[in-house]
Amino acid sequence: MSKNPFPFTGLSSAEAKKRQKDLVLPGKQQSEFIIILKETVFEPIFILLIASAVVYLLLGEFSEAIFLLSAVILVSTISFFQTFRTRKALSLLEVLTASKTKVIRDGEVLEIFSEEIVPGDFLISEEGSVVAADGLIVHCNDFAVNESVLTGESFSVSKSTAKDNNIVFQGTLAVSGLAVYEVTATGADSRAAQLAKLAKEIKTEKPPLYKQILSFVKSMTIIGMVCFLLVLGFYYFQTQKFLDSLLMALTLAMSILPEEIPVAFTTFMALGAWKLSKTGILVKGLNTVETLGAATVICIDKTGTITENKMELASIYNHQTKEIFNAKQIKEQKTLNEVTEYGMWASEPVPFDPMEIALHDLYKKLTLRDARADFKMIHEYPLDGQPPMMTHIFENKDGERHLATKGAPEAIMNVSDLDVSEKKLINSKIKDLASQGFRVLGVGKTSLKGNSFPEKQQDFSFTFLGLLAFYDPPKENIAKVFDQFYNAGIAVKIITGDNALTTSAIAKQCGFKAAEKTLDGKELIEMSDKELLRLADEVNIYTRMFPEAKLRIINILKQKGHVVAMTGDGVNDSLALKSSHIGIAMGKRGSEVARQAASLILIDDDLSHMVEAIAIGRRIYENLKKAIQYIISIHIPIILIVTIPLLLFWKYTNIFSPVHVIFLELIMGPTCSIIFENEPIEANSMNKPPRKLSSTFFAFNELSISIIQGIIITASCLGMGYYYMANEYSIAEVRTIIYSTLIFSNIFLTLTNRSFYYSVFTTIRYKNPLIPLILGVSLLILLLSIYYSPIRNIFEFVPLPLTELSYCLFAAFTGVMWVEIFKFIKRRIQSV
Repeated sequence: MSKNPFPFTGLSSAEAKKRQKDLVLPGKQQSEFIIILKETVFEPIFILLIASAVVYLLLGEFSEAIFLLSAVILVSTISFFQTFRTRKALSLLEVLTASKTKVIRDGEVLEIFSEEIVPGDFLISEEGSVVAADGLIVHCNDFAVNESVLTGESFSVSKSTAKDNNIVFQGTLAVSGLAVYEVTATGADSRAAQLAKLAKEIKTEKPPLYKQILSFVKSMTIIGMVCFLLVLGFYYFQTQKFLDSLLMALTLAMSILPEEIPVAFTTFMALGAWKLSKTGILVKGLNTVETLGAATVICIDKTGTITENKMELASIYNHQTKEIFNAKQIKEQKTLNEVTEYGMWASEPVPFDPMEIALHDLYKKLTLRDARADFKMIHEYPLDGQPPMMTHIFENKDGERHLATKGAPEAIMNVSDLDVSEKKLINSKIKDLASQGFRVLGVGKTSLKGNSFPEKQQDFSFTFLGLLAFYDPPKENIAKVFDQFYNAGIAVKIITGDNALTTSAIAKQCGFKAAEKTLDGKELIEMSDKELLRLADEVNIYTRMFPEAKLRIINILKQKGHVVAMTGDGVNDSLALKSSHIGIAMGKRGSEVARQAASLILIDDDLSHMVEAIAIGRRIYENLKKAIQYIISIHIPIILIVTIPLLLFWKYTNIFSPVHVIFLELIMGPTCSIIFENEPIEANSMNKPPRKLSSTFFAFNELSISIIQGIIITASCLGMGYYYMANEYSIAEVRTIIYSTLIFSNIFLTLTNRSFYYSVFTTIRYKNPLIPLILGVSLLILLLSIYYSPIRNIFEFVPLPLTELSYCLFAAFTGVMWVEIFKFIKRRIQSV
């Protein structure tokens, strides 16, 4: 809760709960359980298993049919669990990223979720927030909204408490001032409800990598269907046994389908997003998780991102007396000077900006008589212009007025009656204060009789009163954060509305690279694209920036091939946030508009979490790559073990049946989706350049090592099988030999694929408790299937002597662990 500065107590908590219960709830949607169950039942692997079980029943092989049906239940349970875990993570993120609004209840200002609003609530809307419900304004300070979402008109509309101008609508944007409004309609009853309904029907764009995965899976599905028909026809031509041919064709189709890949992608991304939320980052879309690890440049604001956003008044320059007061003198002074007083009158009556809060606090401390309650704001010119300024006009019941302005010193000087020598003196003071890292504001006053206010504040002629210098100290950890970005190959750009001297001074204190070279927003806009493209990588500090200038530099960086992350907190940042690849809104001080435009939210405004986020993004991408490479490597031998004996007219052709393939699926699924998802980040990940966003898992240079692995594993398995077949061993013995070699290969493949750079002796020390668990279960299943007769009979295996089992182990070891030699050579080459 926070202090309530408004003369409203709002609803009581009990009354709000009662009204929430009385609201008409929309019809219940289909339960999550039913939705996931439907998705599971219609998965291709589920259909193939059911078809195989039916064939076994028709052949009278009831034990195999029962086993397959049991496997169906087990596979579906695993799939259901993975999907449910993913959906749960996403639904929790949905709650965390849900929009919030300020409400007055029980006489206190609270922050609640927008869906908790009820008619009769008193809501507070500030500049940069989205109006959360339809309502009637009961209090406002120069409040204006953009209603383009309803009317299509882009200009802002001023609002007041007057009866004909006091209505606000849900979904509109507060562009200036502050208002308290009483809620008249929410949800489906609001004017914007139909728009919200249409917005929900818009399908979101799938991440690029997910599209690549779907394309790959679709291609493999088509290949699987073609191979199914070819094998069905070929085997039937040889044997004239339709059901046996169908079983063989189903086995091949099951071996080809890489259904683990899309499951692994969704699982990795959803759980990655959930883990990011644990570090203080809320992700609004899975495509952001994919993009994080590819960021090449991060554009950040100065105030509140690099600095603490405390804004202590550090110095005052009184131009009338030519006096300058430092921080110590300000704390010790006993009387209120005119610069501070008019700086306060130029601020919002209910301040929320740190600088304005500091001015109100100092005014309250020093004034002999607090006149704020006696004066009412009768007109306001909101912050505008390049550079910006704002002007307020207050009046009491006796007609006495305060007409005050503050803003960028250049802006106030431009509208003040100053001679050349005065301007020169003021500029020297500005330069001196800015070089100390202070944020400098100019303050002015004027007078006006009557109510014929100029259209623009720049049309007034002001008396220049002086300068207010605020110090916002750098965050303690910011120098370390910059070093971490630089080590990760990520360029950092500062994009701020502050002046060049102040920004450079603060940047130098933080160890920021190339802090001397800056570019002004006006200069940037006037440059040609060619010139700006040349300077974009050279200049790291952009000052006096306004929305159009911010948007332009983001787009220029994108043209240069950068993957751009951008931090922002205000309405003026929304265009750049939306345009960047990764828009980052501030959770504490960020406006609702910025949060809606962004793709992720820093809950506590701590930039160090972005380093963690990029590390998590890189870890997820690397681990997903390992999982997909593993899936491809292990699928190749399964496919070839089914097809090669058939195509080469081996003595034994039906080595694997659906029973064997589904058993392998039970081992592979948890391996790729559970083991690899839990792998820690590799030691060198944050010390190398980001990957290219255009890079794909499915390029030949990426898959070549996996294909070679798969072919060599196939050679090991079939080589062992062929040797035993040539020496007149039975099909059951050959099948057991091949299957054992493949399971051992799977175990070694899991261990060696944990890194394609570091050796297995290094990765074995990685903390992942699931490795011994999953691999131990795989080994136990193999031993049970060979030596436990009820299972052995289903698989049509024979018990192997330990000598032959050791041969299988050795063949698997040599068929997989050669990769360690490849990794050793790779390390030696890169270390030279």
